[in-house]
Amino acid sequence: MQLMLRMKSLSKLSFAISLVFFFGASAMGQRTAKSRSDGDARFGPVMRAYLGYLRNEQEVVDDRISRREITSEYYRRNSNRIRALRQMATRLVTQTGNDYVPELEAVTVDEFGTLFETPQNPRNFHLNGVVMNTFRYLGVANAGEVFYVFARLDPYEQAALMEKKPAETAAPNTNNSSGNTATGQRVGQSRPRRSVPQ
Repeated sequence: MQLMLRMKSLSKLSFAISLVFFFGASAMGQRTAKSRSDGDARFGPVMRAYLGYLRNEQEVVDDRISRREITSEYYRRNSNRIRALRQMATRLVTQTGNDYVPELEAVTVDEFGTLFETPQNPRNFHLNGVVMNTFRYLGVANAGEVFYVFARLDPYEQAALMEKKPAETAAPNTNNSSGNTATGQRVGQSRPRRSVPQ
């Protein structure tokens, strides 16, 4: 009889302990979510949605590494990329004061081939400069490794650039610093006459 009473009291005790752990874990999860939302509260709805998207991406990567579907190198690279994107998005929204996040791409030097068909030298990138009529270079983000961050131009921006290029090359007497015209001929040089068959 005493043994049964002890068993009942032990089962009640273990049930009570499991309830305490459950509610404690639940409260900690809510506190973490609240602190995240409090940190995001300074941003507008677009930026908050983007930060939520990045959190979801991190959860997917975390889940995949826990199931051993990806290598630790892949996990580290993608976690760092997510941090780099968060850094750049925060920098952009804070500097401009606009609740707008363009389509961002963060790549390391060895990943340039995923964005560019022709090899690119990062020394040639200029802040806010356009690369290959497709991307605007936004700068570097250090997140465990160096990521070059670009904003993909929307189709209207790309079309405007394509229209602007022929107009620039057709402009007369446009000299650059080396004394060449827009067509590449040095100023003062005469072009050889083309012979026309008669």
